[in-house]
Amino acid sequence: MLRGILFKIISAFCFTLMAALIRWVGEDAPTGQILFARSFFALLPLMLWLAAQRQIGAVRTSRLGGHVLRSSIGTVSMFCMFSALSRLSLPDATMIHYTSPLITVLIAAAVLGEPLRLPRMVAVFLGLAGVALMLWPHLADGTLLRVLASGGGEADRVTEGMLFALAGAFTTACAMIQIRRLVQTETTASIVFWFTIISAAIGLATLPWGWVWPDPAMAAALVAIGIFGGIGQIFLTSGYRYAEASVIAPFEYTSLIWALSIGWFAFSDLPDWFALAGGIVVILSGILVIRDERRRGIERARARQADTEV
Repeated sequence: MLRGILFKIISAFCFTLMAALIRWVGEDAPTGQILFARSFFALLPLMLWLAAQRQIGAVRTSRLGGHVLRSSIGTVSMFCMFSALSRLSLPDATMIHYTSPLITVLIAAAVLGEPLRLPRMVAVFLGLAGVALMLWPHLADGTLLRVLASGGGEADRVTEGMLFALAGAFTTACAMIQIRRLVQTETTASIVFWFTIISAAIGLATLPWGWVWPDPAMAAALVAIGIFGGIGQIFLTSGYRYAEASVIAPFEYTSLIWALSIGWFAFSDLPDWFALAGGIVVILSGILVIRDERRRGIERARARQADTEV
């Protein structure tokens, strides 16, 4: 179990380093180019890991259409999150993305028919209140409405970033629903592999829309974005081998520690009080969802045991 927790913390650190590098190059490199780098260069650690695990053959699939759908949604999610990182501080983008599990609860109830019990409803409403708190300065002065109507202005750029981050959280939740469908027949290796290949192809398709020729520093950063993303994915996947999802899920929130630390030292990024308070509320709501999922898991295990005893 401790190994699973450690792997989860390492994956959160790798993904935060990746986000910091995206934040750094985001103002100079097109989002499509960053998207390609994130996926293409992630193939190196991913293929080495699959070879070491002797799982190269596990990437075969009979559900290519399902992978295309999951990868397309996931690519839109990455595009939105990368666009948010070029407009927001690292901690702000990280905290807004924490709303994704809450949105997943609502979509799972609507699409998969999963029960929406009282603890989860409370958590979702609490999370929505946290998002409203983060957005309050932009709601109070009318910036949000102005951005939705026309856009423009430096102050509006932050609001645009928040909207991109929320869109990224929503599409991430949609991707999670598709993954739940795929795992019924597909291996983890195939899901990760096909997502990486398809998202790299989609990123490459943006080449005609104006990629830039990177200088050595930017080129190194783009490669590192993919490497850290791939390593983070490997540790995330490996973590679930050694501990239950409900055990290691809360350690996703260690990414806020890394985001605050790296954001402060590298970019002098610090969230305002509204964003920090709203982020804490969102984290608390996420923990409520995790606790309820753990309780449901225990109940399902007891029901299975009772069935076998009968």
